[in-house]
Amino acid sequence: MLPLSPQIPIILPMQIQHTYESVFKLYKKRILQNQTDLSATQKHIYSTGTVRLVVFLGTIAAVWCFRNSNTAYIVSTVLAGVVLFLWLLKKYNRLQRKKQYLETAIQCDEEELKGLDGDLSAFDGAPEKMNAEHGFSLDLDIFGNRSLFQSINRTCTNEGKRILTEWFEMPLREPKAIEIRQEIVQELRDKPYFRHHFRVLGLIHPGKATDYADLEDFVRRPDWIISPAVWKAVMWLLPCLWIAAILLTVFSLLDGQWLFCWYVVTLIISESKAKAVNVLQALAGKKTAILQAYSRLIQSVENEAVQSGKLRELQAVFIRNPQPASACLKQFAQLTNDLEQRGNLAIHILLNPLLLWDIRKAVRLEEWKQQNGNDMLFWIRVLGEWDAYNSLGTFAFNHPDAVFPSLTDRYFEMRGTALGHPLMNRQTCVRNAISIEAQPFFLIITGANMAGKSTYLRTVGVNFVLACIGAPVCAESLTLCPAKLVTSLRTSDSLNDNESYFFAELKRLKMIIDQLHAGEQLFIILDEILKGTNSVDKQKGSLALVQQLIRLQSCGIIATHDLLLGGLVQDFPDNIRNYRFEADIQNNELSFSYQLREGIAQNMNASFLMQKMGITVSRS
Repeated sequence: MLPLSPQIPIILPMQIQHTYESVFKLYKKRILQNQTDLSATQKHIYSTGTVRLVVFLGTIAAVWCFRNSNTAYIVSTVLAGVVLFLWLLKKYNRLQRKKQYLETAIQCDEEELKGLDGDLSAFDGAPEKMNAEHGFSLDLDIFGNRSLFQSINRTCTNEGKRILTEWFEMPLREPKAIEIRQEIVQELRDKPYFRHHFRVLGLIHPGKATDYADLEDFVRRPDWIISPAVWKAVMWLLPCLWIAAILLTVFSLLDGQWLFCWYVVTLIISESKAKAVNVLQALAGKKTAILQAYSRLIQSVENEAVQSGKLRELQAVFIRNPQPASACLKQFAQLTNDLEQRGNLAIHILLNPLLLWDIRKAVRLEEWKQQNGNDMLFWIRVLGEWDAYNSLGTFAFNHPDAVFPSLTDRYFEMRGTALGHPLMNRQTCVRNAISIEAQPFFLIITGANMAGKSTYLRTVGVNFVLACIGAPVCAESLTLCPAKLVTSLRTSDSLNDNESYFFAELKRLKMIIDQLHAGEQLFIILDEILKGTNSVDKQKGSLALVQQLIRLQSCGIIATHDLLLGGLVQDFPDNIRNYRFEADIQNNELSFSYQLREGIAQNMNASFLMQKMGITVSRS
C-alpha cells in the first residue's frame, strides 16, 4: 500500500513565520528527507530481491537434498519455500510502490522550487483553453505557456483541471461566495503536507481525459445482463452440478465422456453473454488504476481534519455509512481488475465453465453500479473540487506576501496599493496603486511606448481575476466589487473569417456596448482604442466611445497614446481621472520608472527611438 496520510503534520502560520525563506526551506527540507528515505528504500528493495532469490534457490536445493526422503519432507519444504517467497514478493512490491511515491514526491518539490524561480515548464497551462472570443482570458494570458493558470495549476486529476479552468473562465461575482472560497484557500494554504501528499497520490496514476466520460457511460447505460436474478441462481447451481458430476465420475458412476460433454455445455453457457461482457469490459475494465487512485485520494481527504464549513461539507460527501466512498471505490477497482482477468487463458477455459467467472463479475459490477453508480460520479466531481482548491492553496502558500482582498457589493469600487503582476520577478517588479470609487468612472492612462501602460492594465486585470476566484492577490491591500470583467487589449484579425483587424476590434467593442445595454455591470479594460484605423477616425471614435461608456454608467481603465483623451476630464471632472507613465530622456539615454503618476503624459519616445535605430525624423 502507498502511504495514506502525511508523515509530518504541520500548521505553518501558527508555528513558523510564513515567508519566502520559510517556503524555500520547507521544500528543500522535504526533498532531503524523501531522498534519505528513497536511498533506504532502494537498499531494502535490493536486499529483499536478494533474499527472495536465495529462498527460491534454497527451496530447489532442499528438494534435491530430500529427494530420497519421506514425501512429507519434500511437500513441507516446497510449501514453506512458496509461502516465504510469496511473502517476500509482496514485500518487494510494497517497497517498489513506496519508491515510486518517494520519487514522485521529490519531483513535485523540485518542480515547486523551479516554479518559485520562474520556471513553470513542469505545469500544465491548458493551452487548449486559449480563446480569442472569451471576455478577457487571451488578453490577460490566463491560459497557455507562461500563463496565470500555469503558475497556479497543481491539479492531479482531469476533473480537478476542468473545474479550475471553469473558475478562471467564469469568476465568481457574489462577494459571499468569494469569501467562502477564501476561507477554504486559507485553510488549505496552511496544510502543505496534506496538499503535497494529495498531489503525489494523484500524479502516480493521473488517468486519461476520457476517464470520467467512460465511467459516466458505464453508469448511464442499461444493464448488460438481462434477468440477473436468473443468472444468480445459475451461478450457484452450476458449481453444485460440477461438484456432483466430478464425484460421480470419481466413483465411476458417470462416464468421463459425459463429463466432457457437461464441460462443453457449461462453456457454451458461460460464453452466451460474451458480447455484453466485452462492452462492459471496454468501459470499466481498464479503469482499475485510476479507480485505485481515486480511492486513495478520497481516503486522504477522509482522514484529514478540516475546520472550514465548506470543507467539512465537501468531506462529508465521502464519509458515509455503512461504507466510506474510498472503500466503495476500492471495491469497484477490485471488481474491474477481476473482470480484466478474463483475458487469462486459464480463467477462460477453467473458471468460466466451472464458476461462470465473466457473468459472475458482470452481475456484481451491475449490482455495484445500481447501488453506487450515481454517487461515484458525484464523488469524482467533489474530488475535482478538492483538487482545484488545493491548487489555489498552493498558490497562496507559494506567495506569502499576497493578501486576500476585501469584497464589496457596491458597483463600482476597486482600491488597491502596491499591485504587482504575479508572473513578474518579485525582486524587480514595480508595483502601483489603483483607485476607482465612483460610478461611472474611468482612469485614462497615457504614456510613451514601453513605459508600462499595458503591463499595468494586465496587472490590474490579473489581480481582479485572482480576487474573483477566491485566491490571494499580489498587493499590499485591495478592495473591489466583483463585477463582470471584459477587456480589449490584444485584438487580432482573422484570415479564416475574412475579418480585418479593425472589424475584429469593432466587434469586441460592440459586445461590450451590448452587454451594458443589457444591464450588465462591467469592469472594462481597454488598450489603445481603434488602433486599426487612421488617426483622425481613431481620435473621433475614441472620444465618442469614452463618452458613451460614461453615459452607460460603466467603469474601467483605458490606456492610450492619444493625449487628447485626457482632455475629457474637463467635460467629466467627476468621472475621469488622468494618470501617466513617463519615459525620461537624459544624456541621450532613455529610462523608465514604471511608476504611475497623476496627469497627462509629457514625454513621448517614438521619435527618439526611431532616431536611435537610424531612422531620420524631421523636427519641423
